[in-house]
This record gives sequence, C-alpha cells and structure tokens, in this order.
Amino acid sequence: MNFEWYLAKRYFKGKRKGSSFLSFIKVMAITGVAVGSAGLLIALSVVHGFKSVINDKVLGFAPHVTITTFNGTPISQADTLISDLRQYPEIDEIQPVITSQSMLQSSEDVTGTLFKGVSKEGDLTDIRNYITKGSYNLGTDSTGLPGMVLGSKIAKTLGADINSVLTAYTIDGLPSPLNSPEIKQFRLTGIYQTGISQFDNILALVARPHAQKLFQFQESSASAIEIRLKDPSKIESLNQKFIASLEYPYFSETIYKRYSSLFAWVDLQEETIPFVISVMIIVAAFNLIGTVLMMVLTRTRDIGILKTMGASNKSIRGIFLLEGFFVAVVGLAIGIALSVTFAWLQTAYHIIPLSEENYYMAYAPVEPHLLDFFLVSVVTFVLCALASWLPARIAAKTDPLKVIAYGR
Repeated sequence: MNFEWYLAKRYFKGKRKGSSFLSFIKVMAITGVAVGSAGLLIALSVVHGFKSVINDKVLGFAPHVTITTFNGTPISQADTLISDLRQYPEIDEIQPVITSQSMLQSSEDVTGTLFKGVSKEGDLTDIRNYITKGSYNLGTDSTGLPGMVLGSKIAKTLGADINSVLTAYTIDGLPSPLNSPEIKQFRLTGIYQTGISQFDNILALVARPHAQKLFQFQESSASAIEIRLKDPSKIESLNQKFIASLEYPYFSETIYKRYSSLFAWVDLQEETIPFVISVMIIVAAFNLIGTVLMMVLTRTRDIGILKTMGASNKSIRGIFLLEGFFVAVVGLAIGIALSVTFAWLQTAYHIIPLSEENYYMAYAPVEPHLLDFFLVSVVTFVLCALASWLPARIAAKTDPLKVIAYGR
C-alpha cells in the first residue's frame, strides 16, 4: 500500500475530536452521490422497460408494414398483389384484411367500432397473447352466429361479455328505402386487452368473409395488405423497397409512422428523464468541492508536517484526490445496490402501479442494462475527480511554515 493511499484511507475512515461537522458533510456528500447514481440507474431501467413493453406490444399487435391505396379505395386484386410481394425474403407473414367502420349494438348500449376482417384461422398479429376472456374463435357456432373478438374497452362500453350477441349496422351513404343498412349479428367469443387505447378502444375482429358481406366487398378485394417481417429491424429498409417498386395507387406505411405518437412518447421519456436525473449527479459531485475543501482546512497542520518531512505537492494532491475517490466509490456502491434492489422489488411485487389508460401498462417495467451501470460509474468517477481537483490543488500549494506556525 503506497503512501498516498494509506493516508487517504486513514483520513477517510478516521475520526478526530471535534470533527463531527466534517463527518456530517462527508456523509451528505456520499448520500448525494448515492441518490444521484441510484436515481439515474432507476430512471434508465424504467425508460428501457417502457420502450421494450411498448415495442413488444405494438410490434406484436399491429402489422409491421401496411399497404393500402392513396385514395382509400379497396385493393381490387389483393391475391395478385400478395403473390408479387412474397418474393421479398424479409417477409414472414402476409394477409389481406378488410377494415371499415360500423355501429355495434348490444342489449345495453351502442358504439362506433372499427371492424377488421381477417382469416378465421388466425390473424398474423400476437392477439392470442392478449386474450383475457374467452378465446380467439372467429368460426360459426351451432346457432349459425359467427364469432367476434373485441377490445376490452368496447366490451365494457357495450356491457358485453363472452357469448353476448352483438349486432353490427353499416350503410354506404344516406339511408333511404333503396339504401337500407347491412345488418349482421355476431357472437362475442373473446375479449383482448393490450393496455393501449388505440387498440382496445376501437377494434373488433371478425372472419374476412363476414366482413366482405357486411361492407359489400368483392371476394378478391381487400382494404389493405398487412405484412409481418421476420426481423423487425428491417422494417424501414423493406418499406423503402416497396416505395421504389409499388406503382400508383398503392401506398406503403410502416408501423412507426402509423403509431408515431406512441413511439414519440417513448422517445421523449428516453431523452428527458435521464437528463433531469443526471443533473442530480452533477450537483452531488460538485458538493464534493466543499467536502474535500473542509478536509483540507481541518488538516492544514498535517499538510504542513507532511511537507516538512519531504512529501511532494503531487503526493499531497493525490491524498485529497483519493478522498474524493473514496466518496465516489462508497456513494456509487450504495447507489448501485439501491437500484438493483428496486429492480428486484418492482419485478417481483410491482410496488409502483401505473394507470393503464395513461401509460399503456399496469405497472412500471424495469429493464436494467449492464452498459448503463458502466457508463454511470465512469461519469460519476470523472465528475467526482473533477470536483476534488480544486481542493486537492489548494492543499498541494499550502505553505508548510505558515500552517505549522498557525497551528501552534
């Protein structure tokens, strides 16, 4: 153990008569570093958790790329277009869908709904993972009623539950004796809940043949072509290929553009929260200036004696830089322990609940990253070293004769 390390450790751990105030500000400096680093690590883990949950939900529940027409008219030869699109190796699944608005009525209430007609064997999304009641069944039951899967918010509005009979009304143009609405009854077979209002509040899934009849679509036509990729990281690059190859009137749109508000909300959290918490670390680190300066002032006589015994300015400076280093180490260790403990408690017991309507999830998710621990540690040490430099420099420039004479 070298000279500087030995003395710095003794000064940091040792107690001297009348040094209670120094011990207090040392504890406050350690507490500041601990709270700042823990706050930043917790904030980063929560932001990463938010991003992962939102990405998983949206990328799992919505198509990665959607192809429609510029003017909103049906795609007349959907099967032909699908055959052309299958040449792209990035595509995992592809399906034609029919989407249109309709009124949906139960025995208790009526509300507007966005119908989505898909294959009765299954939608290409992960909707089955979000079924909270019933099952994903769009087939026809023994009474001849086709199945329907509804979002939880619509079902609640309608006062509907599994096996409820729901009636859909749709009309093109103004009603008249020659233009009566199309009416179709469905059996509610499943209720899903993603926690994302854009899905839970409006969407009703039915088998495509029934949607074709309800909205008077030709058998070969569709409202859109939905595409799911093998690798979501290639969404933008594949969309650029579509833009270059698809002719008018076809139009391709990525999931990131269609649900831009959701992804923008996550990006905003990722940018602002860590910045705000980082200020805490900066403030805590610069509190070390006062702490180390107090250490210097209370040990001026020691500094004078050390210098008369041959200690160099570099050694004196190193002693007090190490004092700041010890504060950073202890504070950071406590901060890391607090953040890891929080992550475990939140994962196991969900101690911080959230409003699903506002945050799209029932509790704050946490996802600690090792890189964050490394970066926060490096930044904390650098800031603490910078904050300790000025007091350490003052200590190194102390005149030994003056301080010894002053300390008599």
